[in-house]
Amino acid sequence: MPVFDAHIHIQPWEMLKPEVISMLSDPSHANAKDILSSADNVVRFLDSERVERICCINYVSPDVMGFTRETNDWIANFTRDHRDRLLPVGSVNPLHEINVRDEIRRVLDLGIRMIKIHPPHQLFSPNAYKDGELWQLAEIYRECEDRGVPVMFHTGTSIFPRARNVFADPMPIDDVANDFPRLPIILAHAGRPLYGETAFFLARRHANVMLDISGIPPKALLRYVPRVADLAGKIVWGTDWPSPGVVSPRKNVYDFLALGLGEDVERKILWDNAARLFA
Repeated sequence: MPVFDAHIHIQPWEMLKPEVISMLSDPSHANAKDILSSADNVVRFLDSERVERICCINYVSPDVMGFTRETNDWIANFTRDHRDRLLPVGSVNPLHEINVRDEIRRVLDLGIRMIKIHPPHQLFSPNAYKDGELWQLAEIYRECEDRGVPVMFHTGTSIFPRARNVFADPMPIDDVANDFPRLPIILAHAGRPLYGETAFFLARRHANVMLDISGIPPKALLRYVPRVADLAGKIVWGTDWPSPGVVSPRKNVYDFLALGLGEDVERKILWDNAARLFA
């Protein structure tokens, strides 16, 4: 069956801080730099891995990762000739923008298909607009809601230097889902490793909230998300490649299929849900 990987990192790696790069080294990814050097190479890699479409994850995190606002223009240009296969994902960090409303409109006008919010790396809570501390954050959600553009939130902890795991808990996204009920929301990594129950609760509670199971070893999926089958219509597939430990997207798919969840559940998660969301 076709595979839609909603969480692969296609980013300007030259922006990464040296201490981040040192944590990303993995012998199984010796050829990752060559693969990521051009969109044509990425497409050939996807063909070899039997993956039809991907979301190319990017986000603005100059303080933790090194990614600046220019990452939006970079991914828009990188994917320009392969938008049928490579869906560009971008970001606006309200801590580093004077006029968030203008920037989110500019970014979405580039053809960005999803906005990524990474609280532990962007250093703010998803609901920081509630108390006026970061009121412009609501501009991002409002514009995406109006355009039907999904917002993906990283949920769960991060081990990168300077990451703030006080922002790892997905429960503040309950406010976002309530205040922006037409905004498509994806909880990346399903809260792993500490907040799986919270992420599952939010997906069950809100019609506009889905889970992304990237970064969870498929063999351990039923431990982190025991009721996968019950929520099959609200889960999108993702691998987090080329993160350490993710040998290849295709291997993750095979390990997932080995769980024996049934073709209906497998098809929804591997293709149908994401294809509908990004139709």
